[in-house]
Amino acid sequence: MATAALDAPLTNGADLTWHEKYNFDTAPIPIEPYISEDYFKLEQERVFRKVWLNVGRIEQIPNPGDYFVKDLPMCRTSLIVTRDKQGQIHAFHNMCAHRGNKVVWNSGGSCQNFTCKFHGWSYGLDGTLKFVPDEESFFDLKKERLGLTPVAVDTWEGFIFVNVDPNPTETLQEYLGEFAERLSGYPFAETSSQCFSWQTEIKCNWKLIKDAFQEAYHVAFLHTRSLPDSFTSRDNPYGHALDFRLFKRHCQLSAFGNPAHKPSPVEALAYKAGALIIPNEFTREALPPGVNPTRDPRWSLDLNIFFPNFFVDVGHGTYFTYNFWPLAADRSLWEVRTYFPQAQTVSQRFSQEYSKVIFRDILTEDASTMEQTQQVLASGAKKEFILQDQELLVRFGNRVLEDYINGAPAP
Repeated sequence: MATAALDAPLTNGADLTWHEKYNFDTAPIPIEPYISEDYFKLEQERVFRKVWLNVGRIEQIPNPGDYFVKDLPMCRTSLIVTRDKQGQIHAFHNMCAHRGNKVVWNSGGSCQNFTCKFHGWSYGLDGTLKFVPDEESFFDLKKERLGLTPVAVDTWEGFIFVNVDPNPTETLQEYLGEFAERLSGYPFAETSSQCFSWQTEIKCNWKLIKDAFQEAYHVAFLHTRSLPDSFTSRDNPYGHALDFRLFKRHCQLSAFGNPAHKPSPVEALAYKAGALIIPNEFTREALPPGVNPTRDPRWSLDLNIFFPNFFVDVGHGTYFTYNFWPLAADRSLWEVRTYFPQAQTVSQRFSQEYSKVIFRDILTEDASTMEQTQQVLASGAKKEFILQDQELLVRFGNRVLEDYINGAPAP
């Protein structure tokens, strides 16, 4: 594919709007799913308890015996994710077979067995029931049937996914499809040595948070302090995307980066020592076909959105992830992780720390609107959202979700 010139206009190649290219209607979308308790319950049952969900990365459990606990309240469960002595990754419901107690109470660690603190039942790393105190007092105890209840688990490019449905209708590979195939080969493992993370509970619907990161329309207004001209320019004042890609249920936005951005003195120092969230170079890199798919030199990063609630945003030598977990119709847990290669020098460490702080400031600006927005949505004063062409992925995400809720095939 030909590479765009630095001053070429942004276009999808056919002088069409993005909605026209993907044959989308342009009607407003309803607000009700963002405030409805009934809709939230349907999301729990028909989406989150049925699809593959990202819960972490393999670097969290590098060695046999390592484990972490992931509570999934929207799925009404807690999970233990562990690596057994043979190196295989397992996931189990964090529930003892005896009286239903939670087996592991901490967030993670390393062990040889999981022991319930209530009555001492002990389970191996592969979930088998190993030891029952006072076993002879039980009646016809069949230990081979009383292990930890397994949960479907698989990995893609080092990301760990689970599916709490006892009989998933798709494998992880089938669920991710071509979307993941096109991203395979990005150096996730090499870039995951250093991880910084944040999480916060926000009093708003999970889709409201998700939608804020599915478009760049807001950047010119909400991020005037942290990103004055990194993702906008005189020729592209509203940060129009370079490209949109829609798949069966997942999607991608390739974001514009301003080649004329002039870094501050501190930014310039950080640029010399490593990769940043803010783009510092505009080159044609040897990337997988799904990263900067148009090979546009104005590319800054790709927003890769895995339905329903997981983002993997990749850029120049760094990437970051979001998970948006529903807790109630108006309450969500937002998890953020940003990854870097292991710093080899003090200068590289400075570059990463600077990037982390800039990223934190950007996220703080994003979060500043969300709870207030949820509050006024609940007033019922407006019934619909009015979307423009650059908010295509907001519309697409709502359509895919609605298809799941209605039991219809994915588009």
